[in-house]
Amino acid sequence: MRKVEIYDTTLRDGSQAEDIAFSVEDKLRITEKLDELGVHYIEGGWPGSNPKDAEYFKKAKKLKLKNAVVAAFGSTHRPRHKAKDDGNLKALIEAKTPVITIFGKTWDFHVKESLKITLSENLDLIHDSVAYLKKYTGRVFFDAEHFFDGYKDDPAYAIKCLIAAQDAGADCLVLCDTNGGTLPNEIERVFKKLITRHSSLVTSLGIHAHNDSECAVANSIIAVKLGASQIQGTINGLGERCGNANLCSVIPNLQVKLGIKCISDGRLKRLRDASRFVNEIANIRHFKRQPFVGDSAFAHKGGIHVSAVMKRPETYEHIKPELVGNSHRILISDLAGKSNILRKAKEFNIHIEPDSPQLQDILNTLKDLEHQGFQFEGAEASFELLLKKALGLHRKFFDLIGFRVIVEKRKEGEIPLSEATIMVRVGGKTEHTAATGNGPVNALDNALRKALDKFYPELKEIKLHDYKVRVLTAGKGTSAKVRVLTESGDEKNRWGTVGVSENIIEASWQALVDSIEYKLLKEEK
Repeated sequence: MRKVEIYDTTLRDGSQAEDIAFSVEDKLRITEKLDELGVHYIEGGWPGSNPKDAEYFKKAKKLKLKNAVVAAFGSTHRPRHKAKDDGNLKALIEAKTPVITIFGKTWDFHVKESLKITLSENLDLIHDSVAYLKKYTGRVFFDAEHFFDGYKDDPAYAIKCLIAAQDAGADCLVLCDTNGGTLPNEIERVFKKLITRHSSLVTSLGIHAHNDSECAVANSIIAVKLGASQIQGTINGLGERCGNANLCSVIPNLQVKLGIKCISDGRLKRLRDASRFVNEIANIRHFKRQPFVGDSAFAHKGGIHVSAVMKRPETYEHIKPELVGNSHRILISDLAGKSNILRKAKEFNIHIEPDSPQLQDILNTLKDLEHQGFQFEGAEASFELLLKKALGLHRKFFDLIGFRVIVEKRKEGEIPLSEATIMVRVGGKTEHTAATGNGPVNALDNALRKALDKFYPELKEIKLHDYKVRVLTAGKGTSAKVRVLTESGDEKNRWGTVGVSENIIEASWQALVDSIEYKLLKEEK
């Protein structure tokens, strides 16, 4: 089986994405996770550009990596400076990494307009930088910046840039689609020409694709099929502008679809975990519809689909989700059939006979609720409670006697005050209490928990992670019906609940109560 090396640049190129800022500790943790995944190279950053990256390389030396080696990234030396006097190259050497990657201009337009030097001088920059670094480290990779744009403008000069790096001892020539505008057919055309017309190029080739035309993954795969032996990309496609080639798609496409080995099959099962880990560290939400590793990648909603998948998963799944650490999900909606409900009930460890009359009652209730505006795709806890209520497996933990919510604004420019008063009955005891909050829903949530804490101390573990409100009936303005979706969790799990009403407080109440009852039911097991 042919093998391809994976070069991850999440910590450098990925960190250039909007809204992404990794601390040194973040980068170290991600380094260890990438090593567990089995990538070959981890580009740690640019040691000459900022103190944070310099600190990372010092601390990274202490990591006990088993599969990957850390690479330092930088540029060719500055014009009108000698390589031995260049501060950037000195910082790369001082990082003491087994691999150094430098980029150089290969587009004549950039040489003339950005560097303001002659084409010949740029060739010297490339050659001298690579040759100098080769004295101090085992491997030097050359990133041919803007190679495909350069090849379109002046193919002869773009090739000269590669030859300059090769003659200086570069171990891999990485062709970069830096602006991300090259289409797959152009990648194919250029690679075929390199292979058939330029026999002087004997150094192995790599690909570094950006995603500005939504083609980074496709471009990377085509490059590998035509001979590239190294792929550069990032976890979840993080990167500047529209991002880089998404390794979470590149790796399984190559390995599962094309039989080209990237990492071990055992480590491939960690792909989803690595994807979610990086997003968590970056403090960004997971993209549900991300291929292979997203929550929706193997989710099924239509009744016909669910029925088929339960018999033979390959009817509506292009690979086995377990190969990448993912799993089937059956969604509940007004498109659901009995098979959806049976499958979800099985997930919840709830037994329902396929010919049970209760099954049709549950289906009818579900469709009626969805018609009212309820949505259970992101609120599986509410759906589990619905099933248990229909089957007599649910019990009430408290009875609401009443609540009142007050929002008071005393003068212009002052933040409104929110206060909720609530009365509940637990067993034979009545609890009457009040609480404030930064809004009416928060105040109600605080008051409810305050009333129940003494009876159910485990509720102190619950945290509200997300709260969404959607207007359902367009054209009715402030009298419109709204749907509230909440995501709550404790130290072990997260769960979603839903509420619907013309009154946002009532809709929120429904979702909050479901969240609390779900937690208490789980604790009884």
